[in-house]
Amino acid sequence: MTFHLFPAVDLRGGKCVQLVGGVPGTEVVSLDDPLAQARHWIDEGTDVLHIIDLDGAIQGTRINAPIMRDIVGELKLFTQVGGGIRTRSDVEEILGLGVNRVMIGTAALKDPEMIKDLSKQYGPERIVVALDVKRGAVTTEGWQKTLDKKAVELGQIFERLGAGAILFTNIDIEGQQRGVDLSPAKHLIDSVGTPVIVAGGITTIKDILCLRDIGAGGAVVGTAIYTGKLNFKEALNALKGL
Repeated sequence: MTFHLFPAVDLRGGKCVQLVGGVPGTEVVSLDDPLAQARHWIDEGTDVLHIIDLDGAIQGTRINAPIMRDIVGELKLFTQVGGGIRTRSDVEEILGLGVNRVMIGTAALKDPEMIKDLSKQYGPERIVVALDVKRGAVTTEGWQKTLDKKAVELGQIFERLGAGAILFTNIDIEGQQRGVDLSPAKHLIDSVGTPVIVAGGITTIKDILCLRDIGAGGAVVGTAIYTGKLNFKEALNALKGL
């Protein structure tokens, strides 16, 4: 399995931001030109990008869609996009822009069969289910509501339904730059055959290498690369053994 390190471009109010625990108003980073930030990560060596419309996730309306469209249209690299993708028409629209795969959270949890249908229509490699976990429970509506469900249980369900990958985000440590919590990630990785991409708390090169070594299919890095706590280029080199 190839391990991919995804730099995050999170969109809120037209800016590139990083929040603590996904809570609006806790911006650690707020930058005016998301497209410039995406270009920067390409200059640092990435060939993949993780784009989230936070307003879409929280409000259900993808108001940052034009910015996302500009990034995907101008920069020719592998992109995965999420946030506010609630309907099949949303999926069709986003994939039609040239996005490689979509990440679906709330809509998948409300209608799991949607994942089965989308995987058949577009191919499982283009469909990712997002499982965002707070205090052990999966959340919806931009992390605002909590379900009485665990990530492993849902991961196994969505694997059977044809999801090509699972994005596992640990909200409890998201944006805190204190390091990754390997235990819940490993529990999910060991419980499914579908590749698991891990997000939340990733701060050091050691965090990234540990995730690769426990079998993750990738990792998403955000706050730490924007604050300079983690050198993205050095992390890529470490994954290459340089």
